[in-house]
Amino acid sequence: MLFTAPHRLMFFAGALAVLTGMGWWALQLAAWRFGWSGWPSPAISPVWAHAMLMQYGMLPLFMLGFLLTVFPRWLNRPALSRAHYVPVAGAVFGGYLFAHLGLLGWPWLLSVGVELMLVGYVTAFVILGKVLLAAEQRNIHAWSCLAALALGTAGLLSFVAYLFGSPPMAGLVAVKLGTFGLLLPIYFTVSHRMIPFFSGNVAAGYVVRRPAWSVPLVWALVLAHLLLELFNRNAWLWLADAPLACIFAWHACAWQPWKSMRPGLLAALHLSFAWLPLAFALYTVQSAWLVIRHANILGFAPLHVMAVGYFGSMLVAMVTRVTHGHSGRPLQMTAVPWLCFALLQIVVVLRIRAELGSDRLTWLVIAACGWLVAFLPWVLRSLWIYLTPRADGKLG
Repeated sequence: MLFTAPHRLMFFAGALAVLTGMGWWALQLAAWRFGWSGWPSPAISPVWAHAMLMQYGMLPLFMLGFLLTVFPRWLNRPALSRAHYVPVAGAVFGGYLFAHLGLLGWPWLLSVGVELMLVGYVTAFVILGKVLLAAEQRNIHAWSCLAALALGTAGLLSFVAYLFGSPPMAGLVAVKLGTFGLLLPIYFTVSHRMIPFFSGNVAAGYVVRRPAWSVPLVWALVLAHLLLELFNRNAWLWLADAPLACIFAWHACAWQPWKSMRPGLLAALHLSFAWLPLAFALYTVQSAWLVIRHANILGFAPLHVMAVGYFGSMLVAMVTRVTHGHSGRPLQMTAVPWLCFALLQIVVVLRIRAELGSDRLTWLVIAACGWLVAFLPWVLRSLWIYLTPRADGKLG
């Protein structure tokens, strides 16, 4: 049953990865907070390990499952076969699991895991690249997602180099590329294409707005942000972040969320996107404060408003939408997805609190445990759906 469609296999792996990655991170944070002497210390920075495996393993399992499903449809090409998506799922998820074992006391498995994930990325890039090249008409969304996947592949390659002795800068490049080269461009591109599409199919009097200028402009500004961070010019990030906050806020309004509050699945997509302009408004404030007072006042709060608020919430909303649509279920936000979504909004607030108050480690542990509590029922329900036939009796 898992192998009947790419989204089944990849989403199944992603659902398991949601608990695996944050489970390890919650234990690592607790070991720091409570001084667990027996907890295994990774061979690399645990912070970098957390960033790399969440950005290149957990979230991309869902993204790749989505892209391997819709990419051929976007380009009017035949659906991909098991021979295409099974190796990608096996390499990325297998590497993700090996890497976590490497963090628990077998350091050589960390390198093996990241290398295996890299094989999965290269395979996915080649497969999707061939689909794009074979298409008679190519669109900006396909090009954008493929470009982001190329940068993600470069980021993993940079981290492999770091693991084999390259300077720490190679590791930093990998971490930053994961956020601003891979995740944000793909998330925004998919939002740009799918939120107006889903809204236009349901909302009465809805005007579909997908401006052609916004994807390339966002790319240019995100790359500017990336370069400024890599060259440690954080006081100048506002030059990129203020325009990004405005562009994202314009889209949030142009997509007319007031017309899209029914059904709940559609509302969840719009509510998830609302975190993105807020994240870049916070990035702008932080950068401006560095100019004025030479102090970092928000820490990692802007990053986690984007990572937990936008990436995490959009994961729940979009994956639930695709899962219901491809399993023959009504396109409704049922109780379990709503519970996960609502609790995740609280996790965002907890994560911000960890940056802005005292006893940071305690609040980080609480936020990580909150993630696990929020996702556990959703994961269990999702796993059951992927392991059972479609509710309407169709294949897929």
